[in-house]
Amino acid sequence: MEQLLTANVASSMYWLGRYLERVELTLREIGKTYDCIIDVDKSAGTALYKKFNIDLEYTNAVDFLDKAIQGNHAGNLANLMVQARENAIISRTNIDASAFGEIIELHDFLQSLSKNYHPIDFNDIDNALSLISEIWGTHGKKGHRKYSDYFLKLGRLVEELDFQLRFNQKSDVLKTIIKDINAMIKVLNPEMRLVVDDEENMMETIYKTIDKLIVN
Repeated sequence: MEQLLTANVASSMYWLGRYLERVELTLREIGKTYDCIIDVDKSAGTALYKKFNIDLEYTNAVDFLDKAIQGNHAGNLANLMVQARENAIISRTNIDASAFGEIIELHDFLQSLSKNYHPIDFNDIDNALSLISEIWGTHGKKGHRKYSDYFLKLGRLVEELDFQLRFNQKSDVLKTIIKDINAMIKVLNPEMRLVVDDEENMMETIYKTIDKLIVN
């Protein structure tokens, strides 16, 4: 790790990791729920978005895809990718050129879906997930790690933890993710350590620790 980062770039890499992970995990949940709406429970989409604190209304499985991906709500994937793109631009010099291009491609693809350039179907989910896999794969091929890479990974882990708390809350999984988050924090600042004593306020504790890490 050869360089120190400005707080702005460190924060951008962290949030890039969070937004990309959020888009990926949300797409996976949308895909599973789409199948469930068709075969098992028409209200499965409503239950899913309740976990995001969003009231989602739809008429059938196809309408669910439309409302989930481009609806007027906080989980709109096109809007999330706007945020990811902006953070990628800020931290451009710390991102592999191919990975940066794939981030822009994913952004443009989700924008096209949000503007109804063509009807949304299940293949669109697969295409978006393939692009995200390419982003992670391309960025992960680098042999030499930089501070910025650890902030990106930290963002992914924090977002994964947030999803686990919303969906599963399996204590063994939560402990593993927290352990990994702590490992990232120690790499970035050996004098810092994440201490989570209260599961109810877990995310708030993590946010405060990361804010301190980024400022330092």
